[in-house]
Amino acid sequence: MKASFKFFVILAGIFISRPVSSQENELVLKDMFKDAFYIGTAISYRQASGEEQQALPLLEKHFNSITSENMMKWGPIHPEPDRYNFVSADHFVQLGKKLNAFIIGHTLVWHQQTPKWVYQNTQGEMLSKAGLLERLENHIGTLVGRYKGQVHGWDVVNEVFEDDGTYRESEWYQITGKDFIFHAFQKAHAMDPEAELYYNDYNLWKPEKREAAIALAKELREKGLRVDGIGMQGHYMLDSPPVEMIEASIIAISNAGFKVMVTEMDVDVLPRPRASEGADLNKNYALDEKFNPYKEGLPEDVAEKFAKRYAEIFSVFYKHRDKIERVTLWGLHDGASWLNNWPVRGRTNYPLLLDRNYKEKMEVFKAISIQVYN
Repeated sequence: MKASFKFFVILAGIFISRPVSSQENELVLKDMFKDAFYIGTAISYRQASGEEQQALPLLEKHFNSITSENMMKWGPIHPEPDRYNFVSADHFVQLGKKLNAFIIGHTLVWHQQTPKWVYQNTQGEMLSKAGLLERLENHIGTLVGRYKGQVHGWDVVNEVFEDDGTYRESEWYQITGKDFIFHAFQKAHAMDPEAELYYNDYNLWKPEKREAAIALAKELREKGLRVDGIGMQGHYMLDSPPVEMIEASIIAISNAGFKVMVTEMDVDVLPRPRASEGADLNKNYALDEKFNPYKEGLPEDVAEKFAKRYAEIFSVFYKHRDKIERVTLWGLHDGASWLNNWPVRGRTNYPLLLDRNYKEKMEVFKAISIQVYN
């Protein structure tokens, strides 16, 4: 262990001016940030159902917000025109109530995980604009109506921009232009006027994309539609983006009058093929062992860098706690992370704060605690 990091960890052991739980010297995420913002995590099917029994104690201990990772996306919950599958989503909402958590529905409209039938008529031809907007409103009406008063916030529209700030040429956009976005927010608010509504996207640390998201949110408000905040997906890497660029986007979104949510936080420790920034699921590669170097665990120097990276990022979040409503980790533990399969399938990744054995990475917890409360 490097000398500087030893000093870093030793300090954490004696640091006493942070909030603590009932057990002396125990670090609990939601207690560490209880006066700052919600700490959330994405919930899988097995965790929502209770099948993954090791998950519940950790959810109760560390988190006061939960997000449905996949259960409320169009494909899983509405796989066929006349069939909905609410079982897993119902379990998710019941879990949130049990945890007394701030519950986030994710996501009502997205270009991924949306069945092809959504855009087509019975002959397999592309729907008209009016037909697709009607289908969209029926879907949102059913979901938001079912969970009215139970889901506290919705990621209404997800990832409509390319990294340069231009609109993504999805089927939604090809058929309706921007109108699907306006209709989605309008219908969600009509079905549950008390729920918070968000726009959500990755790589919003990039100025062009950030400014496009802000402009869209402003346009929604100008049309009299409710939009409470902008979700900055926190899919970061060990070396990028610079924390200064993350901070600049937090400030810009807040200055524009919107709440900031860090919606999908993780830190990828593995090398990637070129052009694999962010979270574009279309960029996926076959397994190549050169992109899977740590099958038996992280080397000490990489683990130290990982801890430092999380600490630096959370230091920025805490500095701007007056602007940030929620920080949500994208998965409970390393074994449940989507980054084991993206952008290269079948890898062993270590991007979260709990390991595959459901143990807290205490060196990372301590590093965060020092950065935040020192």
